[in-house]
Amino acid sequence: MCGIAGLVDASGESSAEHLIADARAMALTLTHRGPDGEGCWADPTAGLALGFRRLAIMDPSPAGAQPMHSPSGRFVAVFNGEVYDHERLRAEVGKGVAYRGHGDTEVLLAAIDRWGVRGALERVNGMFALAVWDRRDGTLTLARDRIGEKPLYYGWAGRHFVFGSELKALRAHPGFDTTVDRGSLARFLRLSYVPHPRTIFRSARTLPPGSFVEVKPEALVPGVMPAPVRWWELARVAEDGVHDRSSPLAADAVDDLDQLLRDAVAIRRSADVGVGAFLSGGVDSSTIVAMLVAGGGPVRTFTMSMPEISYDESASARAVAEHFSTDHVEVPMSVGEALAVVPRLPRLYDEPFADPSALPTHLVAEAAGLHVTVALSGDGGDEIFGGYNRQVAGTRLWRRVSRVPRPVRSLAARALRAPSPTAWDRLGRQGGRLLPARRRPPNVGDKVHKAAGVLAADGFDDFYLGLVSAWNPADLLGFDEWPTLATPRAVAGPAERMLFLDTARTLPDQMLVKVDRASMGVSLEVRVPLLDHRVVELGWRLPYAAKARRAGGKWILREVLRRYLPDQLVDRPKMGFDPPLDAWLRGPLREWAEDLLAPRGIAAGGLDPQPVAIRWREHQAGRRNCGYALWTILMYLAWRDAS
Repeated sequence: MCGIAGLVDASGESSAEHLIADARAMALTLTHRGPDGEGCWADPTAGLALGFRRLAIMDPSPAGAQPMHSPSGRFVAVFNGEVYDHERLRAEVGKGVAYRGHGDTEVLLAAIDRWGVRGALERVNGMFALAVWDRRDGTLTLARDRIGEKPLYYGWAGRHFVFGSELKALRAHPGFDTTVDRGSLARFLRLSYVPHPRTIFRSARTLPPGSFVEVKPEALVPGVMPAPVRWWELARVAEDGVHDRSSPLAADAVDDLDQLLRDAVAIRRSADVGVGAFLSGGVDSSTIVAMLVAGGGPVRTFTMSMPEISYDESASARAVAEHFSTDHVEVPMSVGEALAVVPRLPRLYDEPFADPSALPTHLVAEAAGLHVTVALSGDGGDEIFGGYNRQVAGTRLWRRVSRVPRPVRSLAARALRAPSPTAWDRLGRQGGRLLPARRRPPNVGDKVHKAAGVLAADGFDDFYLGLVSAWNPADLLGFDEWPTLATPRAVAGPAERMLFLDTARTLPDQMLVKVDRASMGVSLEVRVPLLDHRVVELGWRLPYAAKARRAGGKWILREVLRRYLPDQLVDRPKMGFDPPLDAWLRGPLREWAEDLLAPRGIAAGGLDPQPVAIRWREHQAGRRNCGYALWTILMYLAWRDAS
């Protein structure tokens, strides 16, 4: 795992010394991604330079250093990520290759020698961002893994085409323009993250998952972004999977998933450094730990507890760890330690990013990084196997409300909004007395008002955006710019459309961004077995009933886990990984938030202060819980102040 950066001088006027200096300065900003070494290489005749920061995981010897030449000498590459099946790929490449070490990057370059960049990518099982210079054809290729686990950005800094693992590498170039893209800001205000291929800056783009761009220095036009080409498409996988379904649920589907997960975990265990796993006690992380234990050998697990607040999964994680006899590390965190991370978030994420679970994710990664260099994570289960509440409850709601004429739905929405969220909360508490404590829904009033907001939706896209939106950007900017929500034609039902959109959009742009920055910020590599492309492809071959049922989501994943854990450790309610924002913004974060939310500061950020002031007053008065919406504004303003 590493950080990569580089540039191409479209004018062809830079010397080798200047090219190396620029590439080294860009790579230096990525030291947290690669604290174990650095490297630079330039081709001055092409105006190209590659920069690299190394986190030594596979083959930590000098043979694994980058930039690295292919065995033939034709290709030079910088590579961030892992090729998990490099031993199989080495055998497929065949004999006659003189390898210097045993690392995966060498094998990938040998595969590129044999099959070309695209041919090699299609054979690889891994997570990666890659820059490859073809010295014979004079072509630079930037490529990204299928699901988007590893980031890669590119753009323009004057007449220099620049790229890097994080936006901070591009910003390190003196010619980079940091003008905010107002359309991207609108999308952020709605979604709480900036969806690809846009970034918060007009002068940069995110390379989409499963894509590559090819750049010929002589053909570059400053300011014109190269067009990405898909080498793997989730839409094609989804369509093929829907067409391949031969029965409602094949009897051996659980067996197939069990065996596939065992292999996905096994190949992600390979490393020349310590490997552990995050364990929350939920279905996803418990499944990963079960597969690690089934593979044999000692297993180290990590969980975080925050006993000062109501959120604490440590007891569930401890029960799972005791069942599997793992070497379990439980890290207690105080509220003070958590709050100390808040000012660091804008620099950690480079652009506005408002997923509050970024905070505990960073804390648990920091704790794990004291013991291991690689951690396996259960991320991806919700997107692949239908685990989000909105996927289960939301689609049921849409099926019902879509049958009702829109004018009637609008009237119903107004009726639901008539009582305040506080009044709905009182009703919820009274009714909740009839339910067990663990089944009592929190924040009833906010959820009722959210449901009212989507009742009058004009079609499924409106409905989905209503579920995932923090703000209507028009209220703050005076205009809106909606992200594209295209789904394959074969993915027709609302449940599977939501599943597709969560995998295509939320997963790479929110969940995986969160995990990558939170972990790489402390030089920890996180591997995600549930996002093995074979698991994703199997997921789309399964009928929706194998994923979500009336009792909840991830049915088939739970059935696999029952083979390893007793039912009482499998059937527990889903918990989020979010801190108590509502309480913190009324308490220890209030002063910090009020400073940022001063009307003059909001206006300087290009937003209308009035809607924000209304939400803030309602929140402080306890009439509404607006923590998530306010957090979106706060993360934008904090990022702006830190930039």
